[in-house]
Amino acid sequence: MTSKEKIGPQPASINFEETLASLDNLPLFMKSLPAEDSNDVALQALQSLAYDGTPDEIAQNFKEQGNDYFKGQRHREAIGFYTQGLDAKPTDAALQEALYCNRAACNLELKNHGSVLKDCSNALAINPKSSKAFYRSAVALMALDRLEEAMDCCSRCSLFDPHNQSMQSLRSRVEKAKKEKDQKMREKEERSRREQEEKRLLQVAFKQRNLYAVDNPQGSSDNPYSPHFDPEDPTRSTLILPVFFLYPQYATSDVIAHFVEETTFSTHISQMFPPQAPAPTWDEKEEYRASNLVVYAMTRRKRLLKVGKKMTLRDVCKAAKEKEGGPVDGLEMKDGYLSFAVLPKGVEEEKWVDEFKRTRDSA
Repeated sequence: MTSKEKIGPQPASINFEETLASLDNLPLFMKSLPAEDSNDVALQALQSLAYDGTPDEIAQNFKEQGNDYFKGQRHREAIGFYTQGLDAKPTDAALQEALYCNRAACNLELKNHGSVLKDCSNALAINPKSSKAFYRSAVALMALDRLEEAMDCCSRCSLFDPHNQSMQSLRSRVEKAKKEKDQKMREKEERSRREQEEKRLLQVAFKQRNLYAVDNPQGSSDNPYSPHFDPEDPTRSTLILPVFFLYPQYATSDVIAHFVEETTFSTHISQMFPPQAPAPTWDEKEEYRASNLVVYAMTRRKRLLKVGKKMTLRDVCKAAKEKEGGPVDGLEMKDGYLSFAVLPKGVEEEKWVDEFKRTRDSA
């Protein structure tokens, strides 16, 4: 005997799932009997036994097999046996009800809530006082967030089975879920109401300030900022707006996300272009210094307004209003943003103003 030779039984290489699947082909272990004729003698014998007896006896046999599979948590197989029991067309009402309720229990485990409701409905058509059917219906309806209907099932069951502990516990869970859902709905409605009121107040504020919203013709944009009231102002009379500072000389821009309307332009300009700080990388001529810059506003009727550095945003809004008797004018908010041109004084300023007027007059 060599040292490599092994004595005695050796462990087999077993795949559990494959073994379980192979058992399904053996008549004694089949989950359900095939509808087609078979030449297998053992299978023919089982089919004969399965369908031997009255419809009620056949259905009872399938019900018991389904119960065994349900206990083993093999719910799909159990459904097959309960279905075969129903297909046997039993005449006993209690047996029919049990088959529907048991199949509903399987589908409840599998989260097939629509099938649960169908089977429970059939069970209740047979026995309107089926506590199990009402209970399983309520569980399925709760899972589907149909809480009003779930509560109705609990209430109907309590009329004839008031001491059912399972139903009482379920009713408490449904009531809690409904209370939470109703609270969320009220909060959502309140948020919606506040949002609508905010929009209305903003529209009033825009009109008072001669501001006109212009929508993006290509659809809504994903701008992260939008006009809103100053949260620190309890009177809700101060607007905060996102503003673009455009630098046409270099075709670039900056965004001031929260421009409080009572703030002067010089405040932002001095912070963005302080005298001792390095020039922006795009400022090739190093002309952009606070003391050397001028700001222009363009109205919706293409008027140019030179903005004094001591002017606030609110002041510019007032200045943009049309002259008495003239056509309506003001500042445009494109996608919620106001835009102002910022240029160095002198040659570049004059060039841009001339080009603006030429383009405007030729339009």
